[in-house]
Amino acid sequence: MNLVTIVLVRPRDPNNIGACARAMGNFGLSDLRVVDPYEPVWRESVSAVGAGDIMRQAIKCATLDEALQDTSFSLAATAIKNREIKQEIVPLPVLNERLQTAPQGRVALVFGNEKSGLSGEDIERCDVVLNIPTVSKQPSINLAQAVILTCYELSRRPDFKAIRRPGKAPASPTDAQKEIFISSADVLFEKSGFKTDFSSAQRKAFLRHMLSRQGLSREQLFFLKKWADKLADKLP
Repeated sequence: MNLVTIVLVRPRDPNNIGACARAMGNFGLSDLRVVDPYEPVWRESVSAVGAGDIMRQAIKCATLDEALQDTSFSLAATAIKNREIKQEIVPLPVLNERLQTAPQGRVALVFGNEKSGLSGEDIERCDVVLNIPTVSKQPSINLAQAVILTCYELSRRPDFKAIRRPGKAPASPTDAQKEIFISSADVLFEKSGFKTDFSSAQRKAFLRHMLSRQGLSREQLFFLKKWADKLADKLP
């Protein structure tokens, strides 16, 4: 997977920069470059929770050219409504697929400022356009939200290592294990006088149908069996 750089062009709100840094940290990115930020406090942001190192190491660039000088491929993130786009447009859901065919080297994801986004010149300076699909009524997205959506999409790449991954699904009980529980539950029904208007066969059929719909694990079924046994033992 190519190294990824996030480039913010002329951002004005330090908290937006901090929120972008936090999103980067959440999804394993660390190289932040900020073009012509609002001085003097752009590095000071309470929204950069857990991402102070990213903010401290962020590179301040005078121009977009400077920010892109060591990159091999760049994507300008922008809404495309009312814009004449000449480059290839890459929808966010296929970003990872497109990066597989990008030139090897550092990739830059370029985002504009909160008020006007990227200029036409900024967009033309990049290789392709990255678009986050939205409804036409509300085509633009907040800067920090656009960055976190893009970072999340990048996290879906095969080499991304999350803190925790879903564990194995719990083992399902076998038919024999279900029948053991059903027998225990039927004894409890009989002793407690519950559903005695049903025959034993009817009660067991009802329980089989219920178990087929619940998707209980072996552990859960074993718990229910022990519970039924304990209750039955306390009844005469």
